Amino acid sequence: MPGTTFDALLQAAVQHQQALAALRRLWAYLTLGATGIITEEATPLIGGLAAHDRYLRLSMVMVSVALGTWVADLGLYYVGRWRGRWARRRWPRLRTWMVRTFKIVRRHPWRVSVAVRWAYGLRLTLPIACGAARVPLPIYLIGSAISCATWSAVFTLLGWAFGRTTLIMLGHVRRYENYLVGLIVLLMAIVFYIMRERHVEDEVVEVLSSGDPAERPAAPAPTAKTKPQHEPEA
Repeated sequence: MPGTTFDALLQAAVQHQQALAALRRLWAYLTLGATGIITEEATPLIGGLAAHDRYLRLSMVMVSVALGTWVADLGLYYVGRWRGRWARRRWPRLRTWMVRTFKIVRRHPWRVSVAVRWAYGLRLTLPIACGAARVPLPIYLIGSAISCATWSAVFTLLGWAFGRTTLIMLGHVRRYENYLVGLIVLLMAIVFYIMRERHVEDEVVEVLSSGDPAERPAAPAPTAKTKPQHEPEA
C-alpha cells in the first residue's frame, strides 16, 4: 500500500530527527560538564543563555556543569593526595601556592572545601592542597559538591537572565546568539585578566584565613629569590 509505506517512512524520518536532536542535546550537556573546569564562568553563562533560548533545559545545564566541575575537583584532590610531590615538582608556581595554603586547609577543612569553586585564582591549588593535607574524603565530597552546585546555579541563572535582558532590549535573541556567546567569552577573558593583575588570589587567602589566630601565610615574592621552604608531605 503506497499510503501506508509513505506514512511509515514519514514516521521513521520524524523519529530519526528526534533522535538526532536528543543526541545533540546530550552532547551539549556533556560538553558543558567537561569544559566548566577550563572556561570557568563562561560555561554556565553560555549554558544559561542556551536554556533561555530553549535549546537546553535550565535544570539540566545546572546539573551538567555542577557534576562536571565536581568530578574535575575530585580528580585534583586525587592528584594532591597521591601525586602531591610530583605535582609540586612539575609546576613550581603551584608548589608555592600549595605551601602557602597548606596551613589554612589544615585549620579550616570544611571552609576550604566549600570554597574550592568560588576561590578565584586558587581553583586548581585548593583541591590539590586539600588532597595533600589529607582533608577527610567525606568532608571534601560534601563541601565541594555544595560549592559546585551553588556556583553552577548562580552563573547559569545569570546567563539565563542575560538572555532575558537581551530579548527585552533586542526583541529576538536568536539572531544575535552567536554574538552574545562571543561577547560573554570576551568579557570573561577581560575580567580574568583584570583580577589576575590585581592578585585576587591574595585576597582569597586572606578571606579563607579570616578569624584564624595564627599568623597568616605570607604572599610569595614574584621576583626575589627565597630559600627553599619545607614542603608538607603528601
